[in-house]
Amino acid sequence: MGLLDGKCIVVTGAGRGIGRSVAIAAAAEGARVVVADYGVALDGGAPSSAAADDVVEAIRQQGGEAVSVADSVTTMAGAERIVETGVSRWGRVDGLVCCAAILRPSSFLDMSEQDWDDVVNTHLRGHFTMMQTAARAMAKQGSGGSLVAFGSGYLSPTPHLANYRAAKAGVVALTKTAAMDLAGTSIRANCVSPAANTRMTEGTGLRIRGEADDIAPLVVYLLSDLSKEVTGQIFSSAGDRIAGWSDPFENHVLRRLGGWTPEALAQEVPALVHEHPADGVGVLEETPEQFAAKMKR
Repeated sequence: MGLLDGKCIVVTGAGRGIGRSVAIAAAAEGARVVVADYGVALDGGAPSSAAADDVVEAIRQQGGEAVSVADSVTTMAGAERIVETGVSRWGRVDGLVCCAAILRPSSFLDMSEQDWDDVVNTHLRGHFTMMQTAARAMAKQGSGGSLVAFGSGYLSPTPHLANYRAAKAGVVALTKTAAMDLAGTSIRANCVSPAANTRMTEGTGLRIRGEADDIAPLVVYLLSDLSKEVTGQIFSSAGDRIAGWSDPFENHVLRRLGGWTPEALAQEVPALVHEHPADGVGVLEETPEQFAAKMKR
């Protein structure tokens, strides 16, 4: 008996990297998997179904059930076609994992409007279209389900990724709000911020402490009935390290009788400013200046 026996799991961005690992791991636990991948290059161009088809073949060779679909998560129509692929094939959808991603690195001053829009559309809009469509299908079934968002990049400060990191911050807020709105429906929503060596990290200067396969166990757990009481949570995962993250909270509080003046603030604000380097998610092997120079090439 597998942890996901009989469940239909939709995985976007499932043709490569973490999405591929999650799709194969879910199938190994008995899930019927919709392998959704638009098959684009890292920058979002040149779509193809080849990557998704390869994953389906790998799953079938291991005795699993899977179907591929090449469609864009950036439109509601695309999201509906992806979810409908699972519903029409297996009569239901029980879980969603949002791994679809593109990358358009650029300095904040040089970033184009198009690069901003394309990345935000793929990550933030793509999460909304897929999560809402899947949740509606789950609500119609009345059987609950699990939505797993991916907020990678939000927790790891990296230069030249303003579009990517802003979108991922939005994904975290979207996940927590969805979890609140879906309370009482047995549909849960959680977010994973993974760090692994994939094509998206190549050439970024990041030394990642883990591989794509290391992320899959946490995602399978969140998709399974073992996590029925877990919702609205943010996790990071890298190698053998998993952490839970809280909402932003006050580190220090200062009060001044009679209120504040700019001069008084100049004396006290430095006490409020502290840096908390990430531990274990990823290590930038280059200085921000070296990283920025590489991204310009």
